[in-house]
Parts: sequence; structure tokens; C-alpha cells
Amino acid sequence: MNWRRIFGGAATPGGSKSGRAEQLTPELRARIRTSFDAASRDDENFPATIDPRIYHVKLIREHLGDMRGKRVLDVGCGKGRFARVFQEQEPGAELWGLDISEEMLRFVPEGIHTRAASMTELPFEDAFFDGAYATESLEHAVEIEKAVSEICRVVKPGGRIVVIDKNAEQWGRLNTPEWERWFTRKELETMLKRHCRKVSSRVISYWEDVEPDGLFLAWLAEK
Repeated sequence: MNWRRIFGGAATPGGSKSGRAEQLTPELRARIRTSFDAASRDDENFPATIDPRIYHVKLIREHLGDMRGKRVLDVGCGKGRFARVFQEQEPGAELWGLDISEEMLRFVPEGIHTRAASMTELPFEDAFFDGAYATESLEHAVEIEKAVSEICRVVKPGGRIVVIDKNAEQWGRLNTPEWERWFTRKELETMLKRHCRKVSSRVISYWEDVEPDGLFLAWLAEK
């Protein structure tokens, strides 16, 4: 199955073996932004929609709970494929999408608030959101601990956070850009526990009735 086509990730040939750039320099930030600006024109591999039946959608909704009257942030939203689903399923929610690429944000549906910025410098005040989720976006943050800290900072005490990303133990299954990084369950749990009172993780599959193959992990946190 072509995961990059399904989820809209950057299938860059010749990615590094480690995928562990250490610092988000201005030059690297510009390269990442340029890469996703260009990817916005690739509708086949970077779609603006996602199948609302996938388990990722169900898991986010279950963990965040009733979104009516709540403000929720999609961190690294791309074209807003997940926010688009939640806009239809949770019409009473106030949805926000953040992405480094303004070109990606042009595809986000009306009614969803957008901001162009890095995950390591979220342009929001403390405790601005009731909940947040990041689906295959944290892997592009480079300064991962800083991005995790920022996501937790902008969520209210008692608010919930979902991160869905790829398993470091499966590194090498996909071509990746040199800045991309995958995580172990313990690694990201440790980062989230510095800011959240409850943290858990699990191996998940694309479809609820399909046995997980180890590629995707989900981290569920409560601040």
C-alpha cells in the first residue's frame, strides 16, 4: 500500500538513513517550506481529502471527545485533509490549521482558521486551545522536543493531544527527506510526560479491522 499517497507525506528520493537533522536553521526551514510549497501542486501524493472511515479519524475523535464549542488545532495540517473531515463531523467546533507552507494552506476549506508558521514557534498564546492533534507532521519539525513543548503549551490544562506518526523501528520502509525523523513509543512518551499528566501510546493500523503492521504509532496525552 502506498502510504505516502494515502497520507500526503513527502516521498523524497534519496533520504538520509538517520533522518535526524539536529537544528532547524533558517536555511533548513526555508528548504522545508519550499519542499511543501512545491508539494502543494501534487494532488496525487498530497491530496486535500482523507477517507473519513480510517481509524486515525476515529481515534482522534474518541480521544478529544465532544468538540462542540471547543477550539482545536491541527498541527502541520497541510491542505487540511483531517480538519476538513472534522468540520463536517463536528460543525460546532472551532477548528484551526497550522502549516509551514502558505501554499498548502490555500487548500484548507473556508470556515477553518489558518496560520502559517513552524511547529517550533506556534503563534498562539498559552492555553489557547482545548485540544490539538498532529498527524504525520511532527516528523518534519526537526527540533522535536521544542515542537512537543509548543503543542503542549498552547493546550489548556485538562486538554487532550493526539500525535500519530511513524515508528522508528520501521525506519527504512519509505523514502524520506533528510530532515524527517520517526519515533519510538518510549521516546515520544517521555517528551509528552514532561508537560502532560497522562500519556499512553499504541500501535495502530490504517483500518480498524486490519492488524497493525508496526508502521504507525499513536500517542494520546492529557495535559
